[in-house]
Amino acid sequence: MGSALAKESGNGSITQEKKTCLGDLPESCVALILMNLDPKDICNFARLNKAFQGASSADFVWDSKLPSNYQQIIENIFEENDRPVNSCKKEIYASLSRFNSMDDGTKKVWLDKATGGICMAISAKGLSITGIDDRRYWTHIPTEESRFSTIAYLQQIWWFEVNGEVEFPFPEGTYSVFFRVQMGRTFKKFGRRLCNTEQIHGWDVKPTHFQLSTSEGQRTVSQCFLEEPGQWLHYHAGDFVVKNSRVQTQLKFSMMQIDCTHTKGGICVDSVVIYPSSFKDRLKRL
Repeated sequence: MGSALAKESGNGSITQEKKTCLGDLPESCVALILMNLDPKDICNFARLNKAFQGASSADFVWDSKLPSNYQQIIENIFEENDRPVNSCKKEIYASLSRFNSMDDGTKKVWLDKATGGICMAISAKGLSITGIDDRRYWTHIPTEESRFSTIAYLQQIWWFEVNGEVEFPFPEGTYSVFFRVQMGRTFKKFGRRLCNTEQIHGWDVKPTHFQLSTSEGQRTVSQCFLEEPGQWLHYHAGDFVVKNSRVQTQLKFSMMQIDCTHTKGGICVDSVVIYPSSFKDRLKRL
């Protein structure tokens, strides 16, 4: 591609005819092609040549990848002086794709780089946990296995209840809510990841209940037994649908085991995560 072709003229002499290549395409045509690709492929094609590199930065290409209400999302995530309002759409997309902190660092919001779907994580410190301030029951443990660098570890309690609330302008679509939980307390020894399971008890007596509700009246309830010590699992609390991205969606969710006939303990609570429901096959536990 791009090599010259030999062509015989009328007087018998040989002339050179250049073959059209990708680099000869106008940037406007390339940009129309890139609009139909996902963000990851757009970035890959930008490495081909100058035409693709220039087209990959066109505002209308990235405008089609940003959530329709991205300006509202920016207003919720960033402080007024830090908002990328004067940036090109590609830079705005890049800014939203980072793990952006909210509410004193207890929440993180980001766009999934591959799909452009909005995601959120709420740390254990951003949840309402029964007895969390009593060291007889709970401790905060530093760890490299969490986006928030700490997790809440339950030693023992009679009444286990974790509640959370979120108000955010989610783009239109269907979303799934998960509790990220691990049975047992992991640690490293000689470079190996090990799990202390001695304090795990009570979770096999009764199932743990999960609830999810929205301000629009959507509600789901489910239950299951917690399992697989030493593994971070995502327990599905439910799904919700956003039909109007111009208003804030209000969510309430909970995880509880409140049968006081027995104690339970030995569990780590990391966070609650909210993903587009297309991610469900990767995370669903129920």
